[in-house]
Amino acid sequence: MIRGFFRLIGLLLLAGSFIFMVYDGARYVADQSLRFTQFGQFWNDIHQSSQQAFHAWVDRFAPWLWNGVIRVLLEQPVFAVLGIAGILLMILFRPRKPLIGYARD
Repeated sequence: MIRGFFRLIGLLLLAGSFIFMVYDGARYVADQSLRFTQFGQFWNDIHQSSQQAFHAWVDRFAPWLWNGVIRVLLEQPVFAVLGIAGILLMILFRPRKPLIGYARD
């Protein structure tokens, strides 16, 4: 049951990735300039204070993590971040392969 839930979340993340890819592509067609929506900007647009609270929380426990990993992640395009997260969830929670020649009890 939990496996199916996480696969559903992965599929929704992949759908969101596709939506942002189409959005950025439509903006390219309209403006003739290739600009991707950054994940950090998207997070600020949705809920700015949560990103600031997360920054403070990370700085409290591991200040090196913000500049080393998270800031790099926030500068990536939204479709790439959502797509990779969705693919990881789909792979990690894929159904088990049936055993050939063995009976499960």
